[in-house]
Amino acid sequence: MMKILQKAPKNGLHGNLTVPGDKSISHRALMIGAISEGKTVIEHFLCGEDCLSTMKALQDLGVKIVRNGSHVEVEGVGQTGFKQPEKPLDMGNSGTTTRLMMGLLAGQNLDAKMEGDSSLSKRPMKRVSEPLKKFGAKVELSDQGTLPAVVHGKKLHEATIKMDVASAQVKSALIFAALYADGTSTIVEKLPTRDHTEIMLRAFGADVKTAEDGVTISVSGKPRLKGRKVVVPSDISSAAFFIAAAALIPGSETTFENVSLNPTRTGILHVLCKMGGNVSIVPDPNESGEQSGTIRVKYAPLRAIELAEEDVPSIIDELPLVAMLAASADGTSKITGAAELRVKETDRIAVTVQELRKFGVEIEELEDGMIIKGRENWNVQTQKLDSHGDHRIGMMDAIAALKADCEMELENEAAIDISYPTFFSDLEKITGGVKND
Repeated sequence: MMKILQKAPKNGLHGNLTVPGDKSISHRALMIGAISEGKTVIEHFLCGEDCLSTMKALQDLGVKIVRNGSHVEVEGVGQTGFKQPEKPLDMGNSGTTTRLMMGLLAGQNLDAKMEGDSSLSKRPMKRVSEPLKKFGAKVELSDQGTLPAVVHGKKLHEATIKMDVASAQVKSALIFAALYADGTSTIVEKLPTRDHTEIMLRAFGADVKTAEDGVTISVSGKPRLKGRKVVVPSDISSAAFFIAAAALIPGSETTFENVSLNPTRTGILHVLCKMGGNVSIVPDPNESGEQSGTIRVKYAPLRAIELAEEDVPSIIDELPLVAMLAASADGTSKITGAAELRVKETDRIAVTVQELRKFGVEIEELEDGMIIKGRENWNVQTQKLDSHGDHRIGMMDAIAALKADCEMELENEAAIDISYPTFFSDLEKITGGVKND
């Protein structure tokens, strides 16, 4: 079935939204709750396919998890309580599940095979398996360095690792492995990345410290983790699509409540402000250690921006949206240092360029980014858009379609369920203009 996308109403987008729970935090709450002692209760859990892949994998490892909507209860089995799985663990399309679970399984007393769908099976995994070896871990990959993988759990030792890539997934896998080592391990990031793993582990009782330089992390092995309540804030990477929509469409004014404001994730807000966007933030308390708050966005004309490698980690998931906003801004924007986009669910540099060109956007593909010539009015070249099986590209297309002067059609819209199953119903709340054919 094709999804029909309509243009925005003449008076813009209006309303209040509470978007689903943060995907990164939901993954980690399940995993850390599983290796803790006692019960962990998770509220506002994201029920997207990726997080459900993590849940199913943990259940296959013997962890009792009960879900009632967005309320989840995890009966922790302790740090080494996983059971030998009876079949390969299905990672679905989730790179987060795969990479973090490699670190979590490395110190267990079991062997586990990990498989994924056709898209995930093309994504690079040596970036995790190679540094894990420094702890003494053993991970076998395919000849192409991809899934399927077999993790042979064994006793690990402390290590000092200097990371080659700026990746929160790789960092988190290494932190998890360090929990199983004797002594204290040190992980040095290439650039600061999202720190949800560190924050949550500290809340559960682990000794994880980040130095003043922001990139050096020390992890004391063999902690005794205690289950607790986790209230997951709304995912800023999901809210970002509606934030961008309000910034894009004249006359818009929208409000988003209980959104994660972790400083490693708010790059989209900083970039939007630099572009001249009208954004205001009211902080709210969050008992889980994460920062959260209410975000209000009003339409304002945007100007071009330049982003380099040091800007990328805090906005990696939102860069396709930034390119879309730049396409409507005054001037020429340039994004570089974002080669990591090429190894996401799709090659997000290539497919972002491909999809935005369908709107008549002048955009040039670089090896590590894009150059975008902005203009107020677009000239639609074709009404057929495609998510390419990538949830974030599908949502970007749906938001860009608001600015089109005709109905647009989206193929492969089901990919959006990976991170945001209620995306289209939420979009309808602030537009009233999205329907199925």
